[in-house]
Amino acid sequence: MSKKKIAVLVGSLRKESVNRKLANEVIGLAPESLELEIVEIGQLAHYNEDLEENPPVEWVEFRKKIGEADGYLFFTPEYNRTTSGVLKNALDVGSRPYGQNNWGGKPAGVASSSVGALGGVLANHTLRQSMVFLNVYTMQQPEAYIGDSWHLFDEQNNLKKEETRKFLKSWVDAFAEWVYKF
Repeated sequence: MSKKKIAVLVGSLRKESVNRKLANEVIGLAPESLELEIVEIGQLAHYNEDLEENPPVEWVEFRKKIGEADGYLFFTPEYNRTTSGVLKNALDVGSRPYGQNNWGGKPAGVASSSVGALGGVLANHTLRQSMVFLNVYTMQQPEAYIGDSWHLFDEQNNLKKEETRKFLKSWVDAFAEWVYKF
């Protein structure tokens, strides 16, 4: 069985992003059947159809990475009850120009986090709504809503809660099973 190449997208650009820490934790917990790589999105110019005649090199490189991936993992914060603008922009850049959707027909998993108890549930579902239009097959179960996220890591970025580690392990293992259905 060959490894599946998974593009990992983090919807927060902060240096101390909890979502990036969660993504790195999942990368370390992933089974050998997956090759996970964070694909950066902060450098992408805002999507503007006028730029399609001569697209920015960052768009071209990003679209290539997304197109070559066998699947996706998204880690999103919740900003104002939705996902971040930078993550939405990445979806738009990767799905355009119209008719050249690089996301389509592939599996994905979505994890959301927030400082609150609900764990970014609205951001998670907003992102899933976009996946429907982009023809991305989002894993339904287990869902990953990670609350109280600002207290999960110590000063050295180590995950403090074993129960969270166990959950993330079971989540990424379930995702690996999901990916191999495609």
